[in-house]
Amino acid sequence: MKNEILLNGENLNQDEKFFSKIGINYLIYALSALIIQIIAVNILGATNSTLLNDFNVITILSAISNYVLPFPILFYLMKKIDAQTLEKQNLNLKTFLLYLSITFTLMWIGNIIGLAITSALGIIFQTEITNPVETLINSSDIWLNLILISVAGPIFEEIFFRKLLIDRTIKYGARVSIILSAVIFGFFHGNISQFFYAFLLGGFFAYVYIRTGKIIYTMILHIIVNLMGSVVSLFVVQSAQTFISNTYTSIDIVIVLIYVLIILSALLVGVIGLSRFKKAKFNGCKTQICLKNPIKTILLNPGMILLILFFIAEIIYMLFN
Repeated sequence: MKNEILLNGENLNQDEKFFSKIGINYLIYALSALIIQIIAVNILGATNSTLLNDFNVITILSAISNYVLPFPILFYLMKKIDAQTLEKQNLNLKTFLLYLSITFTLMWIGNIIGLAITSALGIIFQTEITNPVETLINSSDIWLNLILISVAGPIFEEIFFRKLLIDRTIKYGARVSIILSAVIFGFFHGNISQFFYAFLLGGFFAYVYIRTGKIIYTMILHIIVNLMGSVVSLFVVQSAQTFISNTYTSIDIVIVLIYVLIILSALLVGVIGLSRFKKAKFNGCKTQICLKNPIKTILLNPGMILLILFFIAEIIYMLFN
């Protein structure tokens, strides 16, 4: 009788309104970040236009526009929606290392998919499609990469796309929260190159957060993966280039070997871990509201459609600019 009540037409419309409100909230956040960035760029251009060619300035500007200033807006909007506290559970070192290996594996899988699609689109449109974040990382100061991209970014993103989102949608079940977190996080990156690995990582980080009830675990996983991509990789590339010029030292050999060993070990453990991933069980997490058509309900509503259309427009813009 209870399920019949939850699944009747009236409540289903109410559920669609709920997810539409979520979509509108994140759309307001995305538009706020865009408007802030446009205003900041125009002010900077009017005062000293040469700074707009400085990648260090762009990195700082991006962090302020995407995270710091819009944070109160999204926090205020999401706090108006009732939230639940997830049951806490600690991870032992073995499980954490397994999750870290899966994180790296999903990132590489997503990178390969993204690279394949961007290469295909490049051939179709006869243009080179670059990863804007990769360009930013390679051009900005390594300390900024460490502070903003490797540490600050993951902390804000885990609050935005896991903590604030999942605490409010978990009543619809873990899988609904995971799908929604993955979709919004993937689109948030605003380009094809990053969408696929962000989608996979967003879903997995959502799983880890729901599984443990502790956002600190996903923050640490996120920081490590960003650290490897934005800081450690720079040292590895520099060391690898010495082999081409035949100027390498023993330190260069050690750096490259350690990096390759970490990659291969993580990939092996991650693939095995994914292959043995049984049906997810979430401690103390029970679905309170069952949806008859979950995908339709959470994604095909006005707010979420507008949000996705905004991100698609952003992705298309990035492809041709």
